[in-house]
Amino acid sequence: MSARRYAILAPGLFATRSAKTAHGVIAYSSDATVAVIDPDHAGTRVRDAVPYLASDAPIVANVAAALHFEPNALLVGVAPPGGALPKAWRAAILEAIGARLEIVSGLHQFLAEDPEFAAAAAASGTRIWDVRTVPPPRLFTGAGYDVAPRVVLTVGSDCAVGKMTASLELTRAAGERGVRARFAATGQTGIMIAGSGTAIDRVISDFASGAAEELVLANASDADLLFVEGQGGINHPAFAPVTLALLYGSVPDALVLVHLATRTHVEDYGTPLLSLPKLVATYEALCATVKPARVAGIALNTYGLTPAEAQFEIARAAEDTGLPCDDVVRNGPHDLYDAMAPAFAHKTRPVI
Repeated sequence: MSARRYAILAPGLFATRSAKTAHGVIAYSSDATVAVIDPDHAGTRVRDAVPYLASDAPIVANVAAALHFEPNALLVGVAPPGGALPKAWRAAILEAIGARLEIVSGLHQFLAEDPEFAAAAAASGTRIWDVRTVPPPRLFTGAGYDVAPRVVLTVGSDCAVGKMTASLELTRAAGERGVRARFAATGQTGIMIAGSGTAIDRVISDFASGAAEELVLANASDADLLFVEGQGGINHPAFAPVTLALLYGSVPDALVLVHLATRTHVEDYGTPLLSLPKLVATYEALCATVKPARVAGIALNTYGLTPAEAQFEIARAAEDTGLPCDDVVRNGPHDLYDAMAPAFAHKTRPVI
């Protein structure tokens, strides 16, 4: 379809971390956000509710009010626990379908498979895009070892520390340095931003490495440098398997470690985070047995810290690891990219 003009559905949650899908699309998508639906903040602007988002899009109370701004798509901007659609949101989605808006959803519950939504979409002549729909099962083959671009995978100390943001910012920095760089999305928000990708957390475990490899192959033809969005964390009790699938399946030549400076334990589980040196050593040791890849640098997320505190944490991480470190949002991505660029210049070979 033509460029999307999003009305984003996030009632009662837009100003919270639960709306990180909405925040990511507003910050990075080339598609416009023309309105946000959240009655708690109706009458204000996006930047009033979430100051770090430089958008003057209005926040309105309901779908009817959003239609005044001529959207052509409704984005479900929140990923609730368990990935199911809250029942209270059904009426808003049906109203949007009736207005012939495309429905874009990253929920685990596929809206296109809901009989009521499907019938309404067919009647109005619009479509529902469930971005977590995955390709057919495919085992890892090793074909990814021979792709031409250098592949860089962001890896994390935990979930929700900024791996997608770091990948996007470094892709931008590379492009502004004249490098043909691409971003490969592996999560729902990244897919909405890029317009394509694979939601790796929806893939059956036996085929997750193959899906990651296929994503690299699909993005390899017109890139010299490919940044693959990481997921999870290697000592996350629930999500380490998806981390490992990307670590092997995306066949990286280099890694970028992403960490939220204020976090000390795995969120919601209480498992102590590994130290940055231990994380570097663990990720490199895992790669060393299959296809060696070194950590090229640390993308440190200093959100919530003062400038002085942020600079202290950046300097400490660099000293502790001996690697380049910076916050690619607070300070921009160019210094960190330039420091890591030599590590991105070479392909590595698998252990065979």
